[in-house]
Amino acid sequence: MSSTRTQIYLTDEQRRRIDEVSRAEGVTLAEVVRRALDAYLDREVVSSDAVLASTFGADPTAHYPDRDEWDRG
Repeated sequence: MSSTRTQIYLTDEQRRRIDEVSRAEGVTLAEVVRRALDAYLDREVVSSDAVLASTFGADPTAHYPDRDEWDRG
């Protein structure tokens, strides 16, 4: 595995929690960070258009006026 050294700043709370995971699982801090980053990057990215399209017709009781009902005032 080819690696690139990268420095990041963590809050005290983030570091404490990572250290807990590291001790509990018997892995290095770097391994915990790599696993977390892989999990984040592997998530399915859904576009806002896809989210909006998935809600189309979600309210079967919604009433949409007919063109003849439009107020063209």
